[in-house]
Amino acid sequence: MPSKDLKAGTAPRKPGRTGRAGHRSPLVRFLVRRVLTALLLAVGITLVTFVLTNLVPGDPVSANLGQRALGDPAIVAQWRAEHGLDKPLPEQYLLHLKGVVQGDLGMSQQSHRPVLDDLAEFVPATLELAGVAILISLVSGVAFGVIAALRRDRLSDHLLRVLSLIGISVPTFWLALMAFYVFFYRLQITPGSGRIDPSMSPPPHVTGLYTIDSALSGQWDVFSSAVGHLLTPALVLALYTIGLLTRFTRSAVLEVLGQDYVRAARAKGLPPRVILLRYVLRSALVPIITVAGLAFGSLLSGTVLVEAIFAWPGVGQYAYKSATTLDLPAVMGVGLVVGGVYLVINLIVDVLYGVIDPRVRLQ
Repeated sequence: MPSKDLKAGTAPRKPGRTGRAGHRSPLVRFLVRRVLTALLLAVGITLVTFVLTNLVPGDPVSANLGQRALGDPAIVAQWRAEHGLDKPLPEQYLLHLKGVVQGDLGMSQQSHRPVLDDLAEFVPATLELAGVAILISLVSGVAFGVIAALRRDRLSDHLLRVLSLIGISVPTFWLALMAFYVFFYRLQITPGSGRIDPSMSPPPHVTGLYTIDSALSGQWDVFSSAVGHLLTPALVLALYTIGLLTRFTRSAVLEVLGQDYVRAARAKGLPPRVILLRYVLRSALVPIITVAGLAFGSLLSGTVLVEAIFAWPGVGQYAYKSATTLDLPAVMGVGLVVGGVYLVINLIVDVLYGVIDPRVRLQ
């Protein structure tokens, strides 16, 4: 007998669809909340970078003007007025926030170029280095962690745990020095510093990533040189993250392997590959994604010493030079880039949470 609630000529509502106008699916509401939270955090990042930069001890006037210019009050006053340092801090922050919204991060006091132009030149090099490092880390760390979990308390498990402990314990700067000295200086099996060989010209600028730009332009000799220069610093950066991901993946997989639904899948006679991919790895992905997201942010912001050793022209070198000369607009620009990367990575991680685990978006 048809339900009294159904009117004539109306089809029954299908399960899983949105209701009346204005009602969204749980995933859409989840994404909207995360985006709004990210916007609020972005404003907070601008405030934190501005406050911390201005709390740094030292006078940017004395760092940028010579001793003769410092003795002339008129020159000092003019320099402060040109860079907005003669205004109160709240007014300076509002002007800074207005510029950020308009895409203006100010002028670098050292290069005398817009900070945004400087960052557009240096950030792609660091993104390429950190991106390759995290890709190597994900493939190797997850694979090693799964192998260690499936072969628990066997020789391979013990070896992988020892290697992961070494990767976490060895300082990255020391490993970079040893890799450069041994493989380039002594054995001469890896290329030297920089992004490509000095005799080559950079590929036409499309993305700023030499490997992608050279492949797009068909310059395969430049592509080979860019890959060769990229592998050693990327492997150095990846070693710590590989050790971290190996340990986290092993723990997450072991925890899932002991669940009842995994035992039930085995009792049904499902192939081990199906159990691993559909049951174990999907359930273990949430902590793995968390660690991978944080690792990418730390790689991007922690490449200063590695870039210095391998003469890699990235944002780490730009940040170091800006900090030593108290170039406040450049320092704040670097802080915004690093904070923005963490923000985007966390947003992507949150979205992946909702896609992988429906319980996250329903809470």
